[in-house]
Amino acid sequence: MGKFKNFTNGLVKENPTFRLLLGMCPTLAVTTAALNGLGMGLATTVVLIGSNVVISALRKVIPDEIRIPAFVVIIASFVTIVGMVLQAYVPSLYSTLGIYIPLIVVNCIIMGRAEAFAFSHPVFDSLLDGAGMGLGFTMSLTVLGSIREIIGAGTIFGVQIMSSGYEPALIFIMAPGAFLTLGLSIGLINKITEIIERKKAVKEDELA
Repeated sequence: MGKFKNFTNGLVKENPTFRLLLGMCPTLAVTTAALNGLGMGLATTVVLIGSNVVISALRKVIPDEIRIPAFVVIIASFVTIVGMVLQAYVPSLYSTLGIYIPLIVVNCIIMGRAEAFAFSHPVFDSLLDGAGMGLGFTMSLTVLGSIREIIGAGTIFGVQIMSSGYEPALIFIMAPGAFLTLGLSIGLINKITEIIERKKAVKEDELA
């Protein structure tokens, strides 16, 4: 159960986007559509899992003094592989994500998990941590991209779902819409969490 917690933390309790507010640059920039958010999230997840596993496996042979450069080399290697795969098999998505693919190297989520978790935990635990954080990031980007695409274009994953008379609020697929959608989403999640914790506290008081 303790090991599984390493996976679930990144999905909800320590969600990198809605809870820790990490990786804001790609979050705000690429979530103009659901597919973009999903693609960026999955690419980051692959890099996160791979780098976590390798860093954890090598943690006893990497000198502490050069751990950060070592992390960067390992992460950059996985980013290069992911970029080449996307360019070869999903060129349209690769073109859309553009510069944000190589910028995964400096994504604070990946570097943060390498430093805070992978470098001090076993391989399997690091794999679960990377998967949880990555999927949490993917879920967040896909949700934000879906909201912005539906309101701003009337589509979801490129499929028209609004009637022909719908007038899209174009601001939602522009920069201000990114901040607005993220802020409202975080506020809603915090409010829901507050209500749940309040009910939990009342229930515990009743049982006591």
